[in-house]
Amino acid sequence: MEAKTKVAVLGGGSWATAIVKMLSDNKVDVAWWMRDMESVAFINKFHHNPRYIPSAQLKLKRGAASNDLGKVIQGAHFVVMAVPAAFLKEALQSVTSQQLEGKVIVSAIKGMIPDENLLIANFFFKYFNVLEQNFLVISGPCHAEEVAQEKLSYLTIAGVDTHHAQKFAALLRNDRYMSTSVTDDIYGTEYSAVMKNIYAIAGGIAHGLGYGDNYMAVLVSNAIIELKLFLREVYPVRRDIKGSAYLGDLLVTAYSQFSRNRTFGNMVGKGYSVKSAQFEMNMVAEGYYAVRSVHNLNKKLKCDLPIAETVYRILYEGASARQEFKQLSEKLR
Repeated sequence: MEAKTKVAVLGGGSWATAIVKMLSDNKVDVAWWMRDMESVAFINKFHHNPRYIPSAQLKLKRGAASNDLGKVIQGAHFVVMAVPAAFLKEALQSVTSQQLEGKVIVSAIKGMIPDENLLIANFFFKYFNVLEQNFLVISGPCHAEEVAQEKLSYLTIAGVDTHHAQKFAALLRNDRYMSTSVTDDIYGTEYSAVMKNIYAIAGGIAHGLGYGDNYMAVLVSNAIIELKLFLREVYPVRRDIKGSAYLGDLLVTAYSQFSRNRTFGNMVGKGYSVKSAQFEMNMVAEGYYAVRSVHNLNKKLKCDLPIAETVYRILYEGASARQEFKQLSEKLR
């Protein structure tokens, strides 16, 4: 008889909480790591996260949450990374390649390692000797808040090993509220998830500046053109950019009230400084770090990315959001 699949989830935020909910609803054996000892104690006693989407009831075994990272990883078949990209290196300081050997690493991170401009996949290949066939990506238009409300959502699991991808997709699939599908495009889905956060910040800035729905539709239409161009240059394989893992994720992140990147951009558009906007938000806007990584990558690729470059100048060069968007508006079609 096959041993029951065990899943380790690393991270204490809203998306980690939503993933734990999906898995625990399906009676998957989950071990959950987070830093905060008070949250660990609370979760083990009351079975919901006091800090993020507390409405999500978690059907966990006793002691499933822990701040002992080695203990959580030990014995897991799948290890889900749901720590913000900017803090992933720090979170894994005590983890060795041997501890991850043979395990399937699942990235639920929609960002890049900022100081090296690395995709999460490439980070694990480089520093932990993870094999490409043992790496998966969770992608798609899915906000944690709607998972908590059990509203019908769709996720795509990307992996070059379709057996691993199908198996993990089945662990998340739920007849009530979660549909899953599989693709082999791990790099395209990762880069798309990085880019859509940048465009969501752009959408938020536009909203904060007072632009309307008509402008937003044009902005997003141009963003998907930029995204398609960038993916074609950075990892040229055949893909349908209109799929939910690409266009769908861009749309929900650019438009949704739950989008932290849109919220961050909206604050910047309304006149907040970058630091003030970051301070007031309770969650990390991955797009802030991503836009610099993409800017640096694009020095070599030389893609025409006027929206992404506009966001970069506003966030990192202190350019006027109003003036930058006035100039950008003349380039949109």
